[in-house]
Amino acid sequence: MKFHFSIEYNTQWGEDLRLIIGEETYALSTLDGQRWETDIELNAKSIGTTLTYQYALYRDGQLVWTEWDVAPHAVLLNHTGTNKTVKDDDRTFTINDYWRPIPEDLPLFSSAFADGVASHGTPAPEDLPTFNQTLQLRIVEPRLLQHQRLGICGNTPLLGNWERAVPLTLIGLQEWGISLNTDDIFHPIEYKYVITDADGNITAWEEGPNRRISSLALRKGETWIKTDSSVRLRLPNWKCAGVVIPVFSLRTAKSYGIGDFGDLQEMIRWAAHVGMHAVQILPINDTITTHTWQDSYPYNAISIYAFNPIYCDISALPRLENKLQMETFLMQQQELNVLPQIDFEKVLRLKTDYLRQAYEQEGKQVLASADFKAYFDANKEWLVPYAAFCYLRDTYGTADFSTWEKHSTYDRAAISRLCSPRGKNYAGIALHYYIQYQLHLQLTAVRNTARQEGVIIKGDIPIGISRTSVEAWTEPQYFHFNSQAGAPPDDFSRNGQNWGFPTYNWKAMLADGCSWWVRRFRKMAEYFDAYRIDHVLGFFRIWDIPQHSVHGLLGHFSPSLPMSQSEIESYGFQFNRELMTQPYINDNVLFSIFGYRAELVKTLYLVADTTKSDQSFNAFGGPNTFYRLRPEYDTQRKVQAAFAHKTDEEALTLRDGLYTLISNVLFVIDRDNPQMYHPRISAQLDDAFRSLTESQQRAFNHLYDDYYYHRHNQFWYDEAMKKLPHLTQSTRMLICAEDLGMVPACVEWVMNQLRILSLEIQTMPKAYGVQFGHLSDNPYRSVATISTHDMPTMRQWWDEDPTRTQQFYNTALHIDGEAPHPLPGWVAEEIVNRHLYSPSMLCLLSLQDWLAIDERVRNKDIDAERINIPADPRHYWRWRMHVSIEQLQQNDTLNDHIRTMIQRSGR
Repeated sequence: MKFHFSIEYNTQWGEDLRLIIGEETYALSTLDGQRWETDIELNAKSIGTTLTYQYALYRDGQLVWTEWDVAPHAVLLNHTGTNKTVKDDDRTFTINDYWRPIPEDLPLFSSAFADGVASHGTPAPEDLPTFNQTLQLRIVEPRLLQHQRLGICGNTPLLGNWERAVPLTLIGLQEWGISLNTDDIFHPIEYKYVITDADGNITAWEEGPNRRISSLALRKGETWIKTDSSVRLRLPNWKCAGVVIPVFSLRTAKSYGIGDFGDLQEMIRWAAHVGMHAVQILPINDTITTHTWQDSYPYNAISIYAFNPIYCDISALPRLENKLQMETFLMQQQELNVLPQIDFEKVLRLKTDYLRQAYEQEGKQVLASADFKAYFDANKEWLVPYAAFCYLRDTYGTADFSTWEKHSTYDRAAISRLCSPRGKNYAGIALHYYIQYQLHLQLTAVRNTARQEGVIIKGDIPIGISRTSVEAWTEPQYFHFNSQAGAPPDDFSRNGQNWGFPTYNWKAMLADGCSWWVRRFRKMAEYFDAYRIDHVLGFFRIWDIPQHSVHGLLGHFSPSLPMSQSEIESYGFQFNRELMTQPYINDNVLFSIFGYRAELVKTLYLVADTTKSDQSFNAFGGPNTFYRLRPEYDTQRKVQAAFAHKTDEEALTLRDGLYTLISNVLFVIDRDNPQMYHPRISAQLDDAFRSLTESQQRAFNHLYDDYYYHRHNQFWYDEAMKKLPHLTQSTRMLICAEDLGMVPACVEWVMNQLRILSLEIQTMPKAYGVQFGHLSDNPYRSVATISTHDMPTMRQWWDEDPTRTQQFYNTALHIDGEAPHPLPGWVAEEIVNRHLYSPSMLCLLSLQDWLAIDERVRNKDIDAERINIPADPRHYWRWRMHVSIEQLQQNDTLNDHIRTMIQRSGR
């Protein structure tokens, strides 16, 4: 077979284009630096039925980039038409291409859109026939909705004689095509692309002049594949509305005191009923480490693959054959299901007991089935270690594998022997195979329901993993266990957040192409069509907290560019390592933090430090004595241990004061190079900064602003671009990111380049100096929301700060007069409507905020709706809907109201 490839691409001096087919690369040539061409000959038998290829740009002999590899060019080679008188080896293909970059409208190529809410079925390139002389027209058009079709109309009978549309065939990812027998075409050919309804009626014509092919001089056996530029039509941007709710918060009549995957199906049906096209949930991975309420934290996963058994829909399992036991379970189910909040420990015990009995009743038959064996073969790489981990966790009574008597260090061969079906432990291990298989079946059913209903399920990928997790046990090379991941101080937490997760060893991850992340994302794509990257800033830099810290204030960004002493002093700052990297403690500081308890603190926890002077500081008045912490209290972890069993208010006040004292430094010493330093985050709020002279404060602020807001932009951009493309191009899920917090400018650069949807919250604007964002300024590639699980709900926020609420009422809502309290339904509806009308592609609101519009339906207890308080690391995640999904489905007034709001907004 002979192929002539031609593509237009403007190149600069020293650049050239090459064609990549499999492992082979072919050079293209050009006369003008714009049109590149090559001729190659391939053996028909060696190619197969489809030729797949890409173009690549080289500069000075080095690869610069390739085309978007999610949708490579493809040519079907099998002869499917009439007049098959030409042998395959004698066939010729002339191919005119366009370069395929990552599309600007990448979300419309995602599985969420192309395979879900706007699916046009499975591409069928085999439906395009070939003839002795074939003209094949192709075009990429991703904007069509489910009821729309792409057609062509032109000046020949084969193209409808300008009277009717000829339908095009979906031949690839948002790529459409038609094959024409040139024996039946007169020249010149003129045509336009059109949009039709499902019945073939033309609803829109392409704008601009007719497309034109002046002449066709094809040889016998030649196929000319002509790829046209994009359809010239101004179509409205696709937008949709959706609801955000954790699975654990769902409630139906059959729930066991917590939401489950069966309840999620019902929530999807309700969302579709009211005109929504998306349901977003929180992470659903297994978090069971202690079997206590502390396992309710959904971001502390013990496996990046396994689902939490607590989400199993018990009603989807076989009823227990023992009728008395079954009745007992149903009685307990009813008791737990009427509770206003989740009793996590009771629910977990009940569901675990039922799953064990169901396994004893039918486990052998299920595990012997062909379907289970297929599931096991596809998932055994993670499933076997996970099941062994759970068995050992329960055997030793702890998930801390470092304390296990056996298997504390993962050994693949040893675990394989432990999990042998012939071993004495197999029944206890296979229980976890059974549970995960049931969860897989249930979540697959949820995904199928969502596809049928035209609803996108948006999952959540946590930034971290538990220190006592399967992956920490089996793949420790990917993690740094001598540090803790967290977040710097923000509106949610003055002391920063310490999540306790190990930080990633990106050097090891990048060495194998981020395969750990790619496997994780591809597994998630089996169940979800969209996902939220939790704390996307962590892929630029993570807030790295030393192991000895409880709070996040003594952390620093990693990777980062720490400062040398000479660089610090270049800002006019007089650096003193001894004073500024150790807790700054004198009498005035002690009185400021502890008040009348200062003398007690000095006696119990401090010793005088006569080696220090305060020449660089402006003391509050008179000479000062300096102190240092006693060795047994000189880190926050030591203080935490000392106060571990004290719960009275006086003790907790002292403990928190000591935490503050320990973090009262101006600089943090770099862990890798002790001669380099990081300005301590939010140091301006503490006594060490306030003790500086005014000139020193100005110099510190100068270096601080440069360090945190300017110094790292290009550096962090480069870091993110090493990592995120591996993730974003590993699947076709719609990519959204939580980009809140201390956001450097480079985050927007990367998210635009990779077409990642941002998160836009009006009360947390990203523009400097802006109090409330302008919803009309939201980018199209974004998710608009009112509140997240880490924030107060809309109604809580409204009452938190009356002064701020009044400003919002007058300046953001543009309503005169005094803001009413509590938030009335009509104001809530106004806020929701403004978000629905925003340019954002997705408007995803929490269920609490949706229900706020109806004063008859919403929860009377505003504070009961809060999901998480980030400042509290021991928060109990237990919020549940106060009404059942069945009640929502039957509330025609509310449903009609929401449906009308969504429809009027064009979503």
